[in-house]
Amino acid sequence: MVEGSAYDVVVIGAGAAGLTAALYTGRKKLKTLVVVGPHPGGETTLTNDIRNYPGYEQGPGPDLMKVFEKQAKTYPSVEFLSGSVKKVEKNGNAKLFTIQLADGKSVESKTVILSYGRERRKLSIPGEEEWMGKGVSTCTTCDAPLFGNKTVVIIGGGNSAIEGALDAASYASKVYIVHRRERFRADPITVDKAKGNNKIEFLQPYKPKEIKGDKFVTEFTVTHSETGEEKSLKVDGVFIEIGYETNVDMVKGLVETAKNGEIIIDIAART
Repeated sequence: MVEGSAYDVVVIGAGAAGLTAALYTGRKKLKTLVVVGPHPGGETTLTNDIRNYPGYEQGPGPDLMKVFEKQAKTYPSVEFLSGSVKKVEKNGNAKLFTIQLADGKSVESKTVILSYGRERRKLSIPGEEEWMGKGVSTCTTCDAPLFGNKTVVIIGGGNSAIEGALDAASYASKVYIVHRRERFRADPITVDKAKGNNKIEFLQPYKPKEIKGDKFVTEFTVTHSETGEEKSLKVDGVFIEIGYETNVDMVKGLVETAKNGEIIIDIAART
């Protein structure tokens, strides 16, 4: 990182999108800084077995992201910085953005590409981090095919959870849906479809309590939201589908956001 010398591009985030951006700016010989952030490789690294990426027949998500990174690093104009961005500013008619880093340093750039994505909401229960990628997943669409003839649990009450359960039921022998409330946010027609699937069992109102395992997930404990009754489920996989958290504090004042806090990049998103 060169302080006092402006970059052509600063890419914030080093997941699939950020690394792809660096690949393209590198090919154009643009002086580029990639600020890696707290999650190198992004959400792809949470998937233990990828089988649907063109040209990558099968393998762990972290390995695929290493390929992305290696390719981006082949271009001399691309630099990488292990750190986080605190604030992006642009004063008045200034042609350059000032990117303030968490360590107190700052750099300037003609262009800033935001590729830091959203954060999956977490359960914040024992075992969640320990078994992530070892039976715990935040992407049913990505990982459901890995659980053929196994028992899984889907956590959540929105469309992503119910649709995920229906998807998982195509592979698993048994699917539990755990939701902390009696009512679902998902579309009623989707809920009805799930209730008509004999592989799917609803547990509500129940809250997640703990995930246990032995090299891989083996057990999931829930408690009744009202009575405190505890149930222990023997499962092979736990899918967390409780939505995302969007943080745009670093670019506040520079971007327009929708009601859900996401940055508007398309005029259609305003409606």
